[in-house]
Amino acid sequence: MRILGIDPGIATTGYGIIEGSGNRLTLIEYGTILTKPDLVLPKRLNLLFSDLALIMTAFKPEAIAVEELFFNTNAKTALIVGHARGVILLAGERYGCSIFGYTPPQVKMAVTGYGHAKKDQIQAMVKTLLNLDKIPKPDDAADALAIAICHSHSHRIKSLS
Repeated sequence: MRILGIDPGIATTGYGIIEGSGNRLTLIEYGTILTKPDLVLPKRLNLLFSDLALIMTAFKPEAIAVEELFFNTNAKTALIVGHARGVILLAGERYGCSIFGYTPPQVKMAVTGYGHAKKDQIQAMVKTLLNLDKIPKPDDAADALAIAICHSHSHRIKSLS
């Protein structure tokens, strides 16, 4: 199964594409979608949608795994990231992908076995699980790969039951 993991943001959206077959995970691609802060929000959201459309057309994921919003301080930031997440969900629906959401603790648990793992522990496990020479950079892309790995593990467990 080809999975597109997405770490939503308005300035930087991380994405990572993996192929999962049984216990084997293969890296396909990863990177970030950047929008300039001097653009108005609708233009930034349109750019995010356009870039996601290009990624989905090129790599044809079967599933999209998106990090759920998990904020406890800044409501303004949560609202803006919520707009970006809405665009991501719309893009996934438009391209016929199954869409799944995971909280940060779910991602941490799936990747490291510990729901309160630190960022460097998650990144090290992403490197190990995907058999990479180095930790993917930037952090947003590594986070997106972790989200994709989380979905791969979750999907595999559900298919066994």
